Amino acid sequence: MEKAQEWFNYGIELAKEFGPKLVTAILIFIIGSWVIKKMIGSAGRIMAKGKYDESLQKFLLNLVNWALKIFLIILVISRLGIDVTTFAAVIAAAGLAVGLALQGSLSNFAGGVLIMIFRPYKIGDFIEAQGVVGSVKEIEIFTTKLITPGNKLAIIPNGALANGNIINYTAEGVMRVDLTIGIGYDEDIKQAKEVLLQVLVSNPKVLQDPAPSVNVSQLGESSVDFAVRPYCAPEEYWNVYFETLENCKLALDKAGIEIPYPHSVEIQKKA
Repeated sequence: MEKAQEWFNYGIELAKEFGPKLVTAILIFIIGSWVIKKMIGSAGRIMAKGKYDESLQKFLLNLVNWALKIFLIILVISRLGIDVTTFAAVIAAAGLAVGLALQGSLSNFAGGVLIMIFRPYKIGDFIEAQGVVGSVKEIEIFTTKLITPGNKLAIIPNGALANGNIINYTAEGVMRVDLTIGIGYDEDIKQAKEVLLQVLVSNPKVLQDPAPSVNVSQLGESSVDFAVRPYCAPEEYWNVYFETLENCKLALDKAGIEIPYPHSVEIQKKA
């Protein structure tokens, strides 16, 4: 009983000494988290009203959010009576070890900063990078998220993006659709060219400035090939691509202009 009483008294002493600190630390953490949430929300609204770029908004808010949370954790630890100076030294030593182990992550963070500074792309842009094509959904501290044409989510490290080649299809606000349409050697080239050009001009999704073009690109084995080049807004690329193919076929059929089979198919038919 005496031993139990000693432990009970010791527990009471600990509660008296550390209880208020623990309660205060918990309150600081709860209130601090609420304040950080409100601050980030207010900063987001101010940036939105100031018409800051969406990519920059999310990146800066993420960065500030993490910085404030780290400061809050240090404040809570300090309130618990832990020597922050000693703690900081331990963190610095651990940070060095972790930094060496996470060189790739640090490279990705630096890449994210470079992307924000030089702005090779922004949210909503259609880009090609690291063998992936897609629309930029989000630019985070370490990664960039793309939505591919097949509606798949691709996550690419910012370090690789900052140091690699990037093709931004939407940067100029206009995209060119490259198509090849062939006609038979016996057909009238000028007539076919007029028919194909009319298809482009009559499509409201095709831009007239820059003007669409239709030109003979090569003389193939079984066809005279035209380079059909309509321009469109980036978001209309696939609509214009598929509509142009279909409408060119229908227009040539209506004009009585033959689109020959590929050479390999001709051989199979003869066989």
